Amino acid sequence: METTPSPWQVAVEQFNTAASQLGIEDYIQHRLAECERILIVTFPVRMADDKVRIFTGFRSQHNTARGPAKGGIRYHPNVSLDEVKALSMWMTWKCAVVGIPFGGGKGGVICDPTEMTSVEVERMTRRFATSLQGFIGPESDIPAPDVNTNAQTMAWIMDTLSMHEGHTLLPLVTGKPVALGGSLGRADATGRGVSFVTAQAAKHLGIPLAGIPTIVQGFGNVGSTSAFLLHDLGCKIVAVSDVYGGIYNSAGFDPRQVMEHVRKTKSVVNFPNTQPVTNAELLELPCDLLVPAALESQLTGQNAPRVKAKMIVEGANGPTTPEADRILNDKGVFLVPDILANAGGVTVSYFEWVQDLQSFFWTEEEINARLKRIMDESFEAVWGIAQEQHVDMRTAAYLLAIGRVAEAERVRGIYP
Repeated sequence: METTPSPWQVAVEQFNTAASQLGIEDYIQHRLAECERILIVTFPVRMADDKVRIFTGFRSQHNTARGPAKGGIRYHPNVSLDEVKALSMWMTWKCAVVGIPFGGGKGGVICDPTEMTSVEVERMTRRFATSLQGFIGPESDIPAPDVNTNAQTMAWIMDTLSMHEGHTLLPLVTGKPVALGGSLGRADATGRGVSFVTAQAAKHLGIPLAGIPTIVQGFGNVGSTSAFLLHDLGCKIVAVSDVYGGIYNSAGFDPRQVMEHVRKTKSVVNFPNTQPVTNAELLELPCDLLVPAALESQLTGQNAPRVKAKMIVEGANGPTTPEADRILNDKGVFLVPDILANAGGVTVSYFEWVQDLQSFFWTEEEINARLKRIMDESFEAVWGIAQEQHVDMRTAAYLLAIGRVAEAERVRGIYP
């Protein structure tokens, strides 16, 4: 029976598998198998009942050889050092695979924001931002939204550290409100990138998207946008889910109508003309295309043999364990890995950072066109390596990304 590995174990195993094939120098492999810097902070927050509660937060910077660290901040009860380390490593490869000049970072606070008031979340965010002062910055480490954080969260972080500096630091974070230097198109960017690589995969595999049964696990920002845009491409959305459960109808449904239901009821559950399914059952339902867009380690050695999808496009970070990877690959499932599939978000975050630095902003049409070009070119590069080296797409993506980061480490040399 498989014991589900930790996210960090998964990240390191994926890295070592590809690094060994590249034959990079031992010192570079050892360096890239660890994080450059990790900050652990504890900080007090006065809650609504006037009691003081102590929170623990993390920020991990995996590698900055190619540029500043880049990655989200999440608020969740299960946030751990192990998780943020893994996510920061994946961010390094994600930035490298799409060729943007960032390294990998990630952060989080152990909390359940759904049980906190907006004022409490703001106080906690501002105290956490203060704890990160000197560790993050426009040229060193640029946070962004992640699980249970959003544009408002980024606005609070930017405002807090701007007050400390005495001037406005628009490039400090990305994923901000447009009114504060946020980029048009940022909210939809990750899901849009998922749709772009899905279209490319279908084209290369000769699979018409029109009418193919499609399942999306997770109906947050990434999952819902992916469902909308895949529906627009002709996919038949037959099942979606959120933290409360899932819905299924083999005849398909309009995901935008599901979103209207979510706005009224706070969940996809009980959407008309669908049958309830659990998140675990959802992954094993009949479909041609599966988009896991929830949390890590959803596809494991235990359920992978029962997965019926012909194509998997990873909207989430690390949804597939290495054991599941091997099983799915042996079954002939075509999988587009997270570091390529969901890189649309960090790509448009890069666009936002560039726009803030130069105080010159682009139209949404320009942003979407630039995003499509980068995602299409990155898919072609990974596909080319997969064909040439006779490896799966995840290994190909890692070969491309690790090769780029290793080259940066190599040519920078060792100081002093």
